[in-house]
Amino acid sequence: MNILVINCGSSSLKYQLINSESEAVLAKGLCERIGMEGSCIKHTPSGKDKVTKETPMPDHTYAIQAVIDALTDAEHGVVKSLSEIDAVGHRIVHGGEKFAKSVVITDEVLDAIAECNDLAPLHNPANLIGINACKKIMPGVPMVAVFDTAFHQTMPEKAYMYGLPYEYYEKYKVRRYGFHGTSHDFVSARAAEILGKTREDLKIIVCHLGNGASISAVDHGKCVDTSMGLTPLEGLIMGTRCGDIDPAIIEFIAKKENLSISEINTIMNKKSGVEGMSKVSSDFRDLSAAMDQGNALAKMALETYTYRVAKYIGAYAAAMNGVDVIAFTAGIGENDGRVRSMTGKYLGYLGASIDESKNNVHGDEAIISNEGDKVTVMVVPTNEELAIARQTASLVK
Repeated sequence: MNILVINCGSSSLKYQLINSESEAVLAKGLCERIGMEGSCIKHTPSGKDKVTKETPMPDHTYAIQAVIDALTDAEHGVVKSLSEIDAVGHRIVHGGEKFAKSVVITDEVLDAIAECNDLAPLHNPANLIGINACKKIMPGVPMVAVFDTAFHQTMPEKAYMYGLPYEYYEKYKVRRYGFHGTSHDFVSARAAEILGKTREDLKIIVCHLGNGASISAVDHGKCVDTSMGLTPLEGLIMGTRCGDIDPAIIEFIAKKENLSISEINTIMNKKSGVEGMSKVSSDFRDLSAAMDQGNALAKMALETYTYRVAKYIGAYAAAMNGVDVIAFTAGIGENDGRVRSMTGKYLGYLGASIDESKNNVHGDEAIISNEGDKVTVMVVPTNEELAIARQTASLVK
């Protein structure tokens, strides 16, 4: 079964075509600048060079058609016709409390996703546009919605409620939802598999550290807490997001700088994090290089970032009354040995440490803790597209 995985943004569309039996990626690509001048598709067939083609994409329907054309192209394609694409899996950012697992898309499901638009106004409408574009181009092909929030729906009430008047939860469903759930699900399961165990036997902390970053506590197979909240802004310091701050800072800065709530929100999401702290970059490679050159702000940003990661690990070890595995994943977690090492220096009280001779890992699966440690520290590359393809295949077979 060939599964087309779609991750649709407001002006972009990422895709992979995956064979669900072999789990091989047949092709992958990206449509950029949808609805703008200079739109193009970057298409990479398995084992071949990337092909970039400028093509008008006034909307996402044109983008989906460009993807189908690329996949079926006589020279660069990987299937002969649309009939060889058996199902489509869509990444949906927010499912609210409505979806605790992936579902086959129906009209009722589309309506329920739309009802969550207020919770993810930058993402869910774009996700829906992608679904509707696929329905138009690929009528009759089964489609599945895979939600970023679903894995975290096992959190108990004590973990997801905020200390606000209860009426805001009753009226607006203001609570912690968490994100990156597909990644946390995949990595926690894979970590257990690498160790020859099942996830139900272990207490696992997953550190998904990318430009967006979150940590989850997976207690015997179920997520019991996670660091992102109502939105992806809460929790860790990130590339350009501030993470946890004193909420009163918002009003304080707004008055001092004569800024609106919307402007403050933009600062917290797009101008803060390690980029804002360091005045260097949101790219950790740039930060690390600047730190090595004696840049005090870059050093401060990295130290503050890893301190926050370590604090969340400690909190989730407490939430689960112990931890067996700490797994690093995503772009920084998989590739940045310095971040892992700096974080690991705080974990001795848990019986966890990092063997620096094993820590030179870049995108590969590895156990990086010392022999005999009580807690196993691992690097486990995430694969959200494969996870979406697996869930799609299981629902449409």
